[in-house]
Amino acid sequence: MRSRQSSIKRPDAMNLRQTIATLWPYIKQFKGRVIIAVLALIGAKGATLLMPWALKEIIDSVDKSINPIVFIPTLLLITYGALRFASVFLGEVRDAVFSRVTEHAMRDIGLKVFKHLHALELAFHLDRQTGGISRDIERGTSGLSFLMRFLMFNIVPTLFEILTVAVIFGTLFSIWFALITVCAVALYITFTVVVTQWRNRFIRAANAADNLTNTRAIDSLLNYETVKYFNNEQFEANTYDGFLANWESARLKNRLSLLALNSGQALIIACAITALMWLAAREVVTGALTIGELVMINAYMIQLFLPLNFLGFVYREIKRALTDLENMLGLLNKKPAINDAPNAQPLNATQGKIDFNNVSFSYHAERPIVKNISFTVAPGTKVAIVGASGAGKSSLARLLYRFYEVTAGTITIDNQAIDQVTLHSLRQAIAIVPQDTVLFNTSIRKNIAYGRPTASDAEIDAAIAMAHLSPFIASLAKGDQTLVGERGLKVSGGEKQRIAIARAILKRSPIIIFDEATSALDSHAEQAILAAMRDVASSHTSLVIAHRLSTITDADNIVVLKAGEIIEQGKHHELLALAGEYAQMWQLQQKQAKNS
Repeated sequence: MRSRQSSIKRPDAMNLRQTIATLWPYIKQFKGRVIIAVLALIGAKGATLLMPWALKEIIDSVDKSINPIVFIPTLLLITYGALRFASVFLGEVRDAVFSRVTEHAMRDIGLKVFKHLHALELAFHLDRQTGGISRDIERGTSGLSFLMRFLMFNIVPTLFEILTVAVIFGTLFSIWFALITVCAVALYITFTVVVTQWRNRFIRAANAADNLTNTRAIDSLLNYETVKYFNNEQFEANTYDGFLANWESARLKNRLSLLALNSGQALIIACAITALMWLAAREVVTGALTIGELVMINAYMIQLFLPLNFLGFVYREIKRALTDLENMLGLLNKKPAINDAPNAQPLNATQGKIDFNNVSFSYHAERPIVKNISFTVAPGTKVAIVGASGAGKSSLARLLYRFYEVTAGTITIDNQAIDQVTLHSLRQAIAIVPQDTVLFNTSIRKNIAYGRPTASDAEIDAAIAMAHLSPFIASLAKGDQTLVGERGLKVSGGEKQRIAIARAILKRSPIIIFDEATSALDSHAEQAILAAMRDVASSHTSLVIAHRLSTITDADNIVVLKAGEIIEQGKHHELLALAGEYAQMWQLQQKQAKNS
């Protein structure tokens, strides 16, 4: 099993007080279950503490030196068996009853973090470390379960048991029994904490080596074809073996440090039990104690040190779980940069008219992307945005979706400023066919239905037909139930784009954006997509972001961007007549098409 990577606290993590404040409502919500679980815990600990006493009574009752007439202590034996069963059964009841509290808290907090992540702005998700956030959620929910179970049902009860045994020893026997017990436990805990802290460096090194080894193996297997192309199987094996050697060395150091911890713990336990047995044996010889009481003392000490054997693990895991939980809950401290205005109203998009009014925008202040842009997309028309890479074309689509706030100016839809309407209604009014369509690893039909999950079968079929997908689906053995594979890798680029168009149609938004939807397609696929785009555009307000000018010659207006500014706009034939930037781009692309 792969080791967990040691946790590092994120800068925005919650502190311990905030974490407890977040978890406390879940304890209060299931107060009845918590009370039942605590009662079961008390019952289980009570049964555990009574077992050595019952064993002592059994031994004394069969000891001829105490009772010349020996008989089988049936009632005591039944009591001892019942106590042993009760200690296990009540422990299971405790776990079963409290699991509802833990699992509900895991579900509720996990969902809250998941929804919060979807509420955060695009910039947050673009800047995050790949996989880092999902690992925070995974580790955080596991840490929550560990903390709620171990803090309540392991650490606190064990401390209670230690104190109870010390009181029993001090009351029934000599005070030295209690002192040896308390001192041994204190020394055991101190030694375990100190050595566990020292061991952390070896655990971190072993986990880091394990992660690097796994990363290298996965990277090599994912690039299987590249390895084969360059005949580098042996090179990959040698590289992987080098990582394995580092892992082997780190694991050996970790194992030796564990030897030091376990040996030290065993020595403390052995010394404590030997000292107590020596005192007890001396008392037995003098007649102050019975054989049964000697066995009881030994049984109590074994019961005490059994849970303490896991103290190093529990201490390390609690620290890790706290950090993981604080990291996950810390995500809730991240405030979304894009929010609804205080008095935001739902967008009333009846016509789909779009106005960009003196809009400026930059991702970073020193590098403006869009500079004082103004243009209008009339209802039901098709407007194209063209320009070289980096001119700011796709940024306009992101601004319209309000993934980012404009630096200056306003964007309106049907004369309503998009920053004064609710985000949900704004994004509901816009559909998009992106340049790089990402599909879910499910069937073609379910991917299309994602555009509007409540759509009827007839509406989905109509969207499929309008996107010119019917012949392709008919050619598949499983039809629209065919799985598209991870990220849609089992279908071609053109097919993915048509699925994206069908999904956008099904959304039934008055505005549709085509963001370089044909840039990565061959000529045949491009013509099929263009036909679908024309059919869709005829009933929508369309904004087409294009690199290939041949795909937008029928646009009602073409806006030419250069370095974030509008330098020309008009119909295709008007821009060619100007003999400006657009005409140069057109001639260059026509020449490239002829040469190819």
